[in-house]
Amino acid sequence: MNQRLQQLSSWLTEKDITCSFITSTPNVFYLTNFYTEPHERLLGLFVFQQEEPILICPNMELAQARNAGWEYEIIGYSDTDNPWELIQHSLSKRNITISSLALEKEHLTVDRFEQIQKLFPSTSFVSAEEKLHTLRMIKEEKEISILEDAAKLADYGVEVGVHAIAQGKSELDVLATIEFELKKKGIRQMSFDTMVLTGLKTAAPHGKPGLETIQKGDFVLFDLGVVLDGYCSDITRTVAFGEVSDQQREVYDTVLKAQLAAVDTCKPGTRIGDIDRAARTIISNAGYGEYFTHRIGHGLGIDVHEFPSMNETNDMLLQKGMVFTIEPGIYAPEIGGVRIEDDMIITADGAQTLTKFPKELLIK
Repeated sequence: MNQRLQQLSSWLTEKDITCSFITSTPNVFYLTNFYTEPHERLLGLFVFQQEEPILICPNMELAQARNAGWEYEIIGYSDTDNPWELIQHSLSKRNITISSLALEKEHLTVDRFEQIQKLFPSTSFVSAEEKLHTLRMIKEEKEISILEDAAKLADYGVEVGVHAIAQGKSELDVLATIEFELKKKGIRQMSFDTMVLTGLKTAAPHGKPGLETIQKGDFVLFDLGVVLDGYCSDITRTVAFGEVSDQQREVYDTVLKAQLAAVDTCKPGTRIGDIDRAARTIISNAGYGEYFTHRIGHGLGIDVHEFPSMNETNDMLLQKGMVFTIEPGIYAPEIGGVRIEDDMIITADGAQTLTKFPKELLIK
Protein backbone atom coordinates (compact mmCIF):
# COMPACT_ATOMS: atom_id res chain seq x y z
CA MET A 1 0.00 0.00 0.00
CA ASN A 2 1.08 3.58 -0.53
CA GLN A 3 2.24 5.63 2.45
CA ARG A 4 -1.06 7.47 2.83
CA LEU A 5 -3.08 4.27 3.01
CA GLN A 6 -0.55 2.84 5.46
CA GLN A 7 -0.91 5.90 7.69
CA LEU A 8 -4.68 5.53 7.74
CA SER A 9 -4.39 1.78 8.45
CA SER A 10 -1.99 2.47 11.32
CA TRP A 11 -4.45 4.98 12.78
CA LEU A 12 -7.24 2.39 12.59
CA THR A 13 -5.05 -0.10 14.46
CA GLU A 14 -4.06 2.49 17.05
CA LYS A 15 -7.69 3.46 17.68
CA ASP A 16 -8.96 -0.16 17.42
CA ILE A 17 -11.34 0.73 14.59
CA THR A 18 -12.13 -2.17 12.23
CA CYS A 19 -12.02 -0.10 9.05
CA SER A 20 -12.86 3.21 7.43
CA PHE A 21 -15.25 3.92 4.58
CA ILE A 22 -14.17 7.00 2.63
CA THR A 23 -16.74 8.48 0.24
CA SER A 24 -15.70 12.01 -0.77
CA THR A 25 -13.96 12.56 -4.10
CA PRO A 26 -11.08 14.61 -2.58
CA ASN A 27 -10.24 12.03 0.08
CA VAL A 28 -10.56 9.09 -2.30
CA PHE A 29 -8.20 10.94 -4.64
CA TYR A 30 -5.77 11.69 -1.80
CA LEU A 31 -5.59 8.03 -0.80
CA THR A 32 -5.70 6.37 -4.24
CA ASN A 33 -4.59 8.94 -6.86
CA PHE A 34 -7.91 8.22 -8.61
CA TYR A 35 -9.96 11.36 -9.22
CA THR A 36 -13.53 11.12 -10.43
CA GLU A 37 -16.74 13.05 -9.97
CA PRO A 38 -19.41 10.33 -9.62
CA HIS A 39 -22.35 12.76 -9.39
CA GLU A 40 -25.23 10.88 -7.75
CA ARG A 41 -23.46 7.50 -8.01
CA LEU A 42 -21.63 5.90 -5.09
CA LEU A 43 -17.86 6.26 -4.83
CA GLY A 44 -16.24 4.61 -1.83
CA LEU A 45 -13.02 3.23 -0.39
CA PHE A 46 -12.75 0.66 2.41
CA VAL A 47 -9.44 0.79 4.27
CA PHE A 48 -8.74 -1.89 6.90
CA GLN A 49 -6.17 -2.47 9.61
CA GLN A 50 -4.54 -5.41 7.83
CA GLU A 51 -6.69 -6.45 4.84
CA GLU A 52 -6.09 -5.00 1.40
CA PRO A 53 -8.34 -2.00 0.62
CA ILE A 54 -11.41 -2.11 -1.61
CA LEU A 55 -12.47 0.61 -4.05
CA ILE A 56 -16.12 1.01 -5.12
CA CYS A 57 -16.91 2.94 -8.29
CA PRO A 58 -19.16 2.84 -11.38
CA ASN A 59 -18.10 0.41 -14.11
CA MET A 60 -17.56 3.32 -16.47
CA GLU A 61 -14.70 4.52 -14.24
CA LEU A 62 -12.89 1.17 -13.81
CA ALA A 63 -10.27 1.81 -16.48
CA GLN A 64 -9.48 5.24 -15.07
CA ALA A 65 -9.00 3.77 -11.60
CA ARG A 66 -6.56 1.19 -12.92
CA ASN A 67 -4.76 3.82 -15.01
CA ALA A 68 -4.37 5.91 -11.85
CA GLY A 69 -2.39 3.03 -10.34
CA TRP A 70 -4.99 1.25 -8.19
CA GLU A 71 -3.79 -2.37 -7.81
CA TYR A 72 -6.33 -3.76 -5.36
CA GLU A 73 -9.91 -4.99 -5.52
CA ILE A 74 -12.48 -2.84 -7.27
CA ILE A 75 -16.21 -3.34 -6.88
CA GLY A 76 -17.60 -2.02 -10.14
CA TYR A 77 -21.30 -1.62 -10.73
CA SER A 78 -23.71 -0.61 -13.46
CA ASP A 79 -26.62 1.79 -13.17
CA THR A 80 -28.98 -1.18 -12.72
CA ASP A 81 -26.95 -2.74 -9.87
CA ASN A 82 -27.34 -2.14 -6.15
CA PRO A 83 -23.77 -1.29 -5.04
CA TRP A 84 -24.59 -1.92 -1.38
CA GLU A 85 -25.45 -5.53 -2.14
CA LEU A 86 -22.18 -5.92 -4.03
CA ILE A 87 -20.28 -4.47 -1.07
CA GLN A 88 -21.98 -6.90 1.29
CA HIS A 89 -21.09 -9.81 -0.98
CA SER A 90 -17.42 -8.77 -1.22
CA LEU A 91 -17.03 -8.37 2.54
CA SER A 92 -18.76 -11.72 3.13
CA LYS A 93 -16.29 -13.44 0.80
CA ARG A 94 -13.45 -12.04 2.88
CA ASN A 95 -15.22 -13.12 6.07
CA ILE A 96 -14.82 -9.60 7.49
CA THR A 97 -16.90 -8.60 10.51
CA ILE A 98 -17.01 -4.85 11.03
CA SER A 99 -17.57 -3.82 14.64
CA SER A 100 -16.53 -0.18 14.25
CA LEU A 101 -16.40 2.02 11.16
CA ALA A 102 -14.78 5.42 10.57
CA LEU A 103 -16.89 7.60 8.27
CA GLU A 104 -16.73 11.07 6.78
CA LYS A 105 -19.63 12.38 8.83
CA GLU A 106 -19.38 15.82 7.24
CA HIS A 107 -19.84 14.31 3.78
CA LEU A 108 -22.35 11.47 4.09
CA THR A 109 -25.97 12.06 3.22
CA VAL A 110 -28.65 10.75 5.57
CA ASP A 111 -29.77 8.29 2.88
CA ARG A 112 -26.29 6.78 2.53
CA PHE A 113 -25.80 6.61 6.27
CA GLU A 114 -29.05 4.66 6.54
CA GLN A 115 -27.78 2.28 3.86
CA ILE A 116 -24.58 1.76 5.85
CA GLN A 117 -26.58 1.13 9.03
CA LYS A 118 -28.57 -1.57 7.23
CA LEU A 119 -25.32 -3.12 5.98
CA PHE A 120 -23.67 -3.04 9.41
CA PRO A 121 -26.51 -3.04 11.98
CA SER A 122 -24.30 -3.81 15.01
CA THR A 123 -21.50 -1.42 14.11
CA SER A 124 -20.44 1.70 16.00
CA PHE A 125 -19.50 4.76 13.97
CA VAL A 126 -16.72 7.28 14.52
CA SER A 127 -15.47 10.26 12.54
CA ALA A 128 -12.65 9.83 10.03
CA GLU A 129 -12.38 13.57 9.36
CA GLU A 130 -9.95 14.46 12.10
CA LYS A 131 -7.32 12.00 10.86
CA LEU A 132 -7.88 12.82 7.19
CA HIS A 133 -7.63 16.56 7.91
CA THR A 134 -4.34 15.98 9.73
CA LEU A 135 -2.90 13.83 6.95
CA ARG A 136 -3.81 16.28 4.21
CA MET A 137 -2.73 19.38 6.16
CA ILE A 138 1.01 18.71 5.76
CA LYS A 139 1.90 18.72 2.08
CA GLU A 140 4.49 16.43 0.50
CA GLU A 141 7.13 17.73 -1.91
CA LYS A 142 5.18 16.60 -4.96
CA GLU A 143 2.04 18.36 -3.72
CA ILE A 144 4.00 21.55 -3.06
CA SER A 145 5.42 21.50 -6.58
CA ILE A 146 1.92 21.23 -8.07
CA LEU A 147 0.62 24.00 -5.81
CA GLU A 148 3.48 26.26 -6.91
CA ASP A 149 2.58 25.71 -10.55
CA ALA A 150 -1.12 26.25 -9.82
CA ALA A 151 -0.27 29.55 -8.13
CA LYS A 152 1.67 30.70 -11.21
CA LEU A 153 -1.41 30.05 -13.34
CA ALA A 154 -3.54 32.02 -10.88
CA ASP A 155 -1.10 34.92 -11.24
CA TYR A 156 -1.48 34.63 -14.99
CA GLY A 157 -5.26 34.71 -14.68
CA VAL A 158 -5.11 38.01 -12.81
CA GLU A 159 -2.65 39.40 -15.34
CA VAL A 160 -5.03 38.54 -18.18
CA GLY A 161 -7.92 40.11 -16.28
CA VAL A 162 -6.09 43.36 -15.62
CA HIS A 163 -5.13 43.68 -19.30
CA ALA A 164 -8.76 43.03 -20.28
CA ILE A 165 -10.15 45.94 -18.22
CA ALA A 166 -11.64 48.69 -20.38
CA GLN A 167 -14.33 51.33 -20.14
CA GLY A 168 -17.76 49.80 -20.69
CA LYS A 169 -16.65 46.16 -20.58
CA SER A 170 -18.84 43.98 -18.41
CA GLU A 171 -17.68 41.82 -15.52
CA LEU A 172 -18.59 38.73 -17.51
CA ASP A 173 -16.66 40.00 -20.56
CA VAL A 174 -13.48 40.14 -18.49
CA LEU A 175 -14.25 36.85 -16.74
CA ALA A 176 -14.70 35.07 -20.08
CA THR A 177 -11.35 36.40 -21.30
CA ILE A 178 -9.58 35.11 -18.20
CA GLU A 179 -11.03 31.61 -18.43
CA PHE A 180 -10.52 31.39 -22.20
CA GLU A 181 -6.82 32.24 -21.87
CA LEU A 182 -6.39 29.75 -19.02
CA LYS A 183 -8.03 27.01 -21.08
CA LYS A 184 -5.47 27.71 -23.78
CA LYS A 185 -2.89 26.89 -21.08
CA GLY A 186 -4.55 23.52 -20.50
CA ILE A 187 -6.72 24.40 -17.50
CA ARG A 188 -10.06 22.56 -17.67
CA GLN A 189 -11.43 23.54 -14.26
CA MET A 190 -11.33 26.56 -11.99
CA SER A 191 -11.02 26.13 -8.22
CA PHE A 192 -14.39 27.89 -7.80
CA ASP A 193 -16.60 30.23 -9.81
CA THR A 194 -14.31 33.03 -10.96
CA MET A 195 -15.17 36.44 -9.55
CA VAL A 196 -14.75 39.69 -11.46
CA LEU A 197 -16.59 42.47 -9.63
CA THR A 198 -16.66 46.18 -10.31
CA GLY A 199 -17.84 49.34 -8.60
CA LEU A 200 -19.85 48.99 -5.39
CA LYS A 201 -20.34 45.27 -6.10
CA THR A 202 -16.79 44.77 -4.82
CA ALA A 203 -18.22 45.28 -1.32
CA ALA A 204 -19.81 41.80 -1.50
CA PRO A 205 -17.14 39.27 -0.44
CA HIS A 206 -18.83 36.55 -2.53
CA GLY A 207 -20.47 38.72 -5.17
CA LYS A 208 -21.81 37.34 -8.44
CA PRO A 209 -20.37 38.69 -11.71
CA GLY A 210 -22.91 40.01 -14.19
CA LEU A 211 -23.40 42.47 -17.01
CA GLU A 212 -22.45 45.52 -14.94
CA THR A 213 -19.86 47.55 -16.83
CA ILE A 214 -16.54 48.98 -15.67
CA GLN A 215 -16.54 52.74 -15.20
CA LYS A 216 -13.85 55.29 -14.42
CA GLY A 217 -13.20 55.43 -10.68
CA ASP A 218 -14.24 51.82 -10.02
CA PHE A 219 -12.41 49.23 -8.01
CA VAL A 220 -12.22 45.96 -9.95
CA LEU A 221 -11.82 42.85 -7.81
CA PHE A 222 -10.51 39.54 -9.17
CA ASP A 223 -10.84 36.33 -7.14
CA LEU A 224 -9.88 33.17 -9.00
CA GLY A 225 -7.92 29.95 -8.93
CA VAL A 226 -7.22 26.91 -11.07
CA VAL A 227 -7.27 23.16 -10.52
CA LEU A 228 -3.99 21.63 -11.66
CA ASP A 229 -3.42 17.87 -11.33
CA GLY A 230 -6.10 17.78 -8.63
CA TYR A 231 -4.80 20.75 -6.57
CA CYS A 232 -6.22 24.26 -6.23
CA SER A 233 -4.85 27.78 -6.21
CA ASP A 234 -6.66 30.88 -4.95
CA ILE A 235 -5.72 34.53 -5.46
CA THR A 236 -7.48 37.86 -5.01
CA ARG A 237 -6.29 41.20 -6.32
CA THR A 238 -8.12 44.52 -6.41
CA VAL A 239 -7.15 47.19 -8.92
CA ALA A 240 -8.57 50.59 -9.82
CA PHE A 241 -9.74 51.86 -13.18
CA GLY A 242 -8.99 55.41 -14.28
CA GLU A 243 -8.65 57.10 -10.91
CA VAL A 244 -9.21 56.62 -7.19
CA SER A 245 -10.57 58.84 -4.46
CA ASP A 246 -8.62 59.57 -1.29
CA GLN A 247 -10.98 57.28 0.63
CA GLN A 248 -10.53 54.44 -1.84
CA ARG A 249 -6.78 54.79 -1.54
CA GLU A 250 -7.01 54.78 2.25
CA VAL A 251 -9.05 51.58 2.19
CA TYR A 252 -6.63 49.92 -0.21
CA ASP A 253 -3.55 50.96 1.76
CA THR A 254 -5.13 49.68 4.99
CA VAL A 255 -5.86 46.25 3.51
CA LEU A 256 -2.37 46.02 2.01
CA LYS A 257 -0.77 46.94 5.33
CA ALA A 258 -2.91 44.33 7.09
CA GLN A 259 -2.13 41.64 4.54
CA LEU A 260 1.61 42.25 4.71
CA ALA A 261 1.51 42.19 8.52
CA ALA A 262 -0.31 38.86 8.49
CA VAL A 263 2.14 37.41 5.96
CA ASP A 264 5.08 38.54 8.10
CA THR A 265 3.78 36.59 11.11
CA CYS A 266 3.80 33.28 9.22
CA LYS A 267 6.48 30.88 10.43
CA PRO A 268 6.60 27.52 12.23
CA GLY A 269 5.24 27.76 15.75
CA THR A 270 3.01 30.80 15.14
CA ARG A 271 -0.51 30.50 16.55
CA ILE A 272 -3.02 30.68 13.71
CA GLY A 273 -5.21 33.09 15.65
CA ASP A 274 -2.30 35.54 15.88
CA ILE A 275 -2.17 35.76 12.08
CA ASP A 276 -5.80 36.82 11.98
CA ARG A 277 -5.23 39.23 14.85
CA ALA A 278 -2.25 40.87 13.12
CA ALA A 279 -4.43 41.89 10.17
CA ARG A 280 -7.63 42.55 12.09
CA THR A 281 -5.93 44.92 14.54
CA ILE A 282 -4.63 47.11 11.71
CA ILE A 283 -8.01 47.25 9.99
CA SER A 284 -9.84 47.96 13.27
CA ASN A 285 -7.40 50.69 14.28
CA ALA A 286 -7.99 52.37 10.93
CA GLY A 287 -11.72 52.50 11.71
CA TYR A 288 -12.83 49.75 9.30
CA GLY A 289 -13.13 46.82 11.70
CA GLU A 290 -16.85 46.28 11.10
CA TYR A 291 -16.15 45.90 7.37
CA PHE A 292 -13.73 42.96 7.76
CA THR A 293 -16.39 40.29 7.92
CA HIS A 294 -14.56 36.97 7.50
CA ARG A 295 -11.57 35.00 8.75
CA ILE A 296 -8.04 35.71 7.56
CA GLY A 297 -7.87 32.60 5.37
CA HIS A 298 -8.22 28.85 4.96
CA GLY A 299 -6.19 25.75 4.25
CA LEU A 300 -5.53 25.00 0.58
CA GLY A 301 -4.84 21.83 -1.37
CA ILE A 302 -7.07 19.31 -3.12
CA ASP A 303 -10.00 21.41 -1.91
CA VAL A 304 -9.90 25.17 -2.25
CA HIS A 305 -11.15 25.41 1.35
CA GLU A 306 -9.34 22.88 3.51
CA PHE A 307 -8.47 22.35 7.16
CA PRO A 308 -7.51 24.36 9.12
CA SER A 309 -9.83 27.34 9.39
CA MET A 310 -7.54 30.36 9.73
CA ASN A 311 -9.57 32.33 12.27
CA GLU A 312 -8.75 34.32 15.38
CA THR A 313 -9.94 31.62 17.81
CA ASN A 314 -7.73 28.88 16.36
CA ASP A 315 -4.90 27.96 18.76
CA MET A 316 -3.20 25.53 16.37
CA LEU A 317 0.47 26.26 15.65
CA LEU A 318 1.82 26.52 12.12
CA GLN A 319 3.94 23.60 10.93
CA LYS A 320 6.30 23.10 8.03
CA GLY A 321 4.37 21.95 4.97
CA MET A 322 1.10 23.71 5.74
CA VAL A 323 -0.43 25.62 2.80
CA PHE A 324 -3.12 28.25 3.30
CA THR A 325 -4.39 31.64 2.18
CA ILE A 326 -3.99 35.08 3.73
CA GLU A 327 -6.84 37.32 2.54
CA PRO A 328 -7.94 40.29 4.64
CA GLY A 329 -10.55 42.62 3.20
CA ILE A 330 -12.61 45.73 3.79
CA TYR A 331 -16.12 45.77 2.34
CA ALA A 332 -17.72 49.19 2.72
CA PRO A 333 -21.04 49.42 0.84
CA GLU A 334 -20.68 53.14 0.15
CA ILE A 335 -17.05 52.90 -1.05
CA GLY A 336 -16.56 49.42 -2.48
CA GLY A 337 -14.46 46.51 -1.37
CA VAL A 338 -10.78 45.59 -1.36
CA ARG A 339 -9.38 42.12 -0.75
CA ILE A 340 -5.78 41.00 -1.24
CA GLU A 341 -5.13 37.26 -1.09
CA ASP A 342 -2.01 35.14 -1.39
CA ASP A 343 -1.28 31.43 -1.12
CA MET A 344 1.34 30.66 1.54
CA ILE A 345 3.48 27.66 2.44
CA ILE A 346 5.27 27.23 5.74
CA THR A 347 8.95 26.35 5.32
CA ALA A 348 11.49 25.09 7.84
CA ASP A 349 12.31 28.58 9.09
CA GLY A 350 9.62 30.89 7.72
CA ALA A 351 7.10 31.07 4.91
CA GLN A 352 7.00 31.42 1.15
CA THR A 353 4.39 33.31 -0.84
CA LEU A 354 3.32 31.18 -3.81
CA THR A 355 1.24 33.83 -5.60
CA LYS A 356 3.40 36.64 -6.94
CA PHE A 357 1.20 39.14 -8.79
CA PRO A 358 2.09 42.64 -7.48
CA LYS A 359 0.05 43.96 -4.56
CA GLU A 360 0.77 47.68 -4.70
CA LEU A 361 -2.27 49.68 -5.84
CA LEU A 362 -2.51 49.44 -9.60
CA ILE A 363 -4.52 52.07 -11.47
CA LYS A 364 -5.33 50.79 -14.95
